Amino acid sequence: MATSATPSRDDFEALLNEQLGDEIDGGFEGRVVKGTVTGIENDKAIIDVGLKSEGRVDLKEFMRGEDEHGLEVGSEVEVYVDRVENADGEAMLSRDRARREAAWDKLESEFGEGKRVEGRIFGRVKGGFTVDLDGAVAFLPGSQVDIRPVRDVTPLMDTPQPFQILKMDRRRGNIVVSRRAVLEETRAEQRSELIDQLAEGQVIEGVVKNITDYGAFVDLGGIDGLLHVTDMSYKRVNHPSEVVEIGQTVTVQIVRINAETQRISLGMKQLESDPWDGVSAKYPVGAKLDGQVTNITEYGAFVEIEPGIEGLVHVSEMSWTKKNVHPGKIVSTSQEVEVVVLEVDSEKRRISLGLKQAQRNPWEEFAEAHPVGSKVEGEVKNATEFGLFIGLPGDVDGMVHMSDIAWGISGEDALALHRKGEQVEAVVLDVDTDKERISLGMKQLEKGAPTEAAASGSLRKGQVVTVHVLEVRDGGLEVQVGEDGATGFIKRSDLGRDRDEQRPDRFQTGQKLDAMVTGFDRSKKPNFSIKAYQIAEEKQAVEQYGSADSGASLGDILGEALKKKED
Repeated sequence: MATSATPSRDDFEALLNEQLGDEIDGGFEGRVVKGTVTGIENDKAIIDVGLKSEGRVDLKEFMRGEDEHGLEVGSEVEVYVDRVENADGEAMLSRDRARREAAWDKLESEFGEGKRVEGRIFGRVKGGFTVDLDGAVAFLPGSQVDIRPVRDVTPLMDTPQPFQILKMDRRRGNIVVSRRAVLEETRAEQRSELIDQLAEGQVIEGVVKNITDYGAFVDLGGIDGLLHVTDMSYKRVNHPSEVVEIGQTVTVQIVRINAETQRISLGMKQLESDPWDGVSAKYPVGAKLDGQVTNITEYGAFVEIEPGIEGLVHVSEMSWTKKNVHPGKIVSTSQEVEVVVLEVDSEKRRISLGLKQAQRNPWEEFAEAHPVGSKVEGEVKNATEFGLFIGLPGDVDGMVHMSDIAWGISGEDALALHRKGEQVEAVVLDVDTDKERISLGMKQLEKGAPTEAAASGSLRKGQVVTVHVLEVRDGGLEVQVGEDGATGFIKRSDLGRDRDEQRPDRFQTGQKLDAMVTGFDRSKKPNFSIKAYQIAEEKQAVEQYGSADSGASLGDILGEALKKKED
């Protein structure tokens, strides 16, 4: 039995636990400590870390770092103390946990300094991959694997490569890394180095990498440049695929380098001679040229007169006769046309062309083929409140004023006699080529219509003539001087002084009567009046035989005048 003078081993252990228990047990758990290999049994290493009992660690936990064959009795290793004592009375140790803790310490330091870390992709999980960072396991999102989407990551598995730590949470054990950030940074460094080697105006070869609607991207050996569609050729290019194709090697000139954005603009047409040089002398104003329609807009059509040089035919210069119509109704894309140079602006690289100027003025052609007095035939295109528009040869229109449609009726009534689409005959009264107007007359073709000589030569205003009735109408009488003289019209109101006398039905065809010429219409056809003749006769009688003031009545005066006339 042990006494206080000679304490037993158990007494010593109890005393030791009482004095240092917290430091030995609690201070060891959850820490990485150094231990000594005291033996190797059954694929396990027996390690003494200074606790009451030794611990056992599988040899496979040492395979990541040290070779198990290099592990021997007496070797010093670092292990993680999970528990000081388990149910079997042994210390629970882990080499993997020790390595992980050491890795976290290192990673936290590198993350704080923004350094890259090295790791291996070793597994696939939902949304990404797992990466071993020398013992610590990190998550690599699928979007952070590469700059572009990667279909097959097999070549990247188990290969040492750099990563960038995006975020860390040691308490939760979370690490998120990115391979893409490293590639982008490396690419930016390479771009900077390559850009320093390039200069504006330099001619370089590249490979077409991608084609878009607005241009093509050309790989210049690690850095891309944009070849815009407008810089591919001096001639019109509707789509870049007309000029280049993916994989094609092209020679380009560096047009512009933006050092801030690291963007490079390229050009191909800059390597060609500018077709606009000397264009003013080559295409003088008034020159007639052949060209091809390349593009049609609402305001005109572009015509290529040689590769790289296009001119605009404004809608107002497209046709003599077709006004206010869309250019697409006059010309079509790829159509060969003849144009005339109207204006050249070399500085603004603009040429104004005329399509209608390449053809004769249709009004001049009509005037030559149909002089004044010629008879024409056409279709009534439109009826307005003041006349009829007639379609004529040469795709021109002539107008018949309402007063020149028919004799003896009002203009409104004359307009009502004709309808759109009707074929009519007319005579040319006047052609104004400058104002593009043609005046026509239809009533001048009626039977007995006066000629200019008959109207202006043999008759004068105020003259009294004897006429015979050609036709009785509701509005008056159609009459003629002599057998082949001028024809004219007596309005209903001019058939007599009294209302009873102003009835056309009291006259008969062929009846002769006296009337006074009161004037001429636009076509120089005379107008007659019986009423004006009667008033003039009365006035003359009063002057010759006295007035009513002398005591003689108006009836006496007229009676005396008629008797004298009979004698």
